[in-house]
Amino acid sequence: MSTPKKLDIQKTVNIQNRKAAHEFHFIDKYTAGVVLKGTEIKSIRQGKVNMQDAFCMFLNNELVVRNLHISEYERGNIHNHNPKGDRKLLLNRRELNKLEKALDQNGMTIVPSRVFINEKGWAKIEIALARGKRLYDKRETLKEKDAQRELERDL
Repeated sequence: MSTPKKLDIQKTVNIQNRKAAHEFHFIDKYTAGVVLKGTEIKSIRQGKVNMQDAFCMFLNNELVVRNLHISEYERGNIHNHNPKGDRKLLLNRRELNKLEKALDQNGMTIVPSRVFINEKGWAKIEIALARGKRLYDKRETLKEKDAQRELERDL
């Protein structure tokens, strides 16, 4: 008999949202807890998170993240989670009020920038209050990255 294949579960997870860094200027960052259901934490520990189209919004005075795709756990059963379901974010009331007030300004949004597991083993989402970049801002950012890469290559 062969032994079952051990799943690739990691102690530390650090998944970045590079698309958000390209599309937005981050103004302020917050670390929020996330309410997970069932097998979601196992999928996060395997690194099966896609946050490219994810965004945050307020529903009934609660901050939720939408379109955060956490793949189904491959060894899950009929009680597996919904991959793109809304997930409540946990912040204190002062931070929520500050974010809600900032969203009233024109062009502001809240995007998740990183998913990670903290030292206690809890899944956390780093969210950023952001303003969208214009096309010339994106080009300028790419030029700066290319120049930085050239400097590092020369050294």
